[in-house]
Amino acid sequence: MILSDSIVETTPPVENSSDSGVLDPEPDASMQEYYQLQQDLLIVTVILTGVIFVTVCCFYPLKIALNYLLGAVVSVVYLRMLAKDVEKLGRQQQRLSKARLAIFIGPVVVATQWNSLSILPIFLGFLTYKAALILYVLKTALMPES
Repeated sequence: MILSDSIVETTPPVENSSDSGVLDPEPDASMQEYYQLQQDLLIVTVILTGVIFVTVCCFYPLKIALNYLLGAVVSVVYLRMLAKDVEKLGRQQQRLSKARLAIFIGPVVVATQWNSLSILPIFLGFLTYKAALILYVLKTALMPES
């Protein structure tokens, strides 16, 4: 699976706090925690995508399921881009960029022009990353020590 290669990565180096631009080989504990959260959210999003895709295949035509899958893949790409933006926040940039929204707008615009694509399943597929976030919040609220 192509997505699994992008999920299982080594921890990226973190810039040193000095102005020299030297990269630290070992990120601090808070960045390690952030990278773990980032990886967990991506894995949960991919798992939810698979489960929901199979469920949609059982109850709806394959065309609808593939539309959902398109939106879910866009969701994973969007989440990955958002994570990289958040990682740069404070060190290299002062605000989050809005360029990643084009990743979502593109398939929706194409869906409005093509009769073979449906907007609603693509949109619901895009919201898959939000379901992963909700599951993470529920997990941390109900089991704070894990």
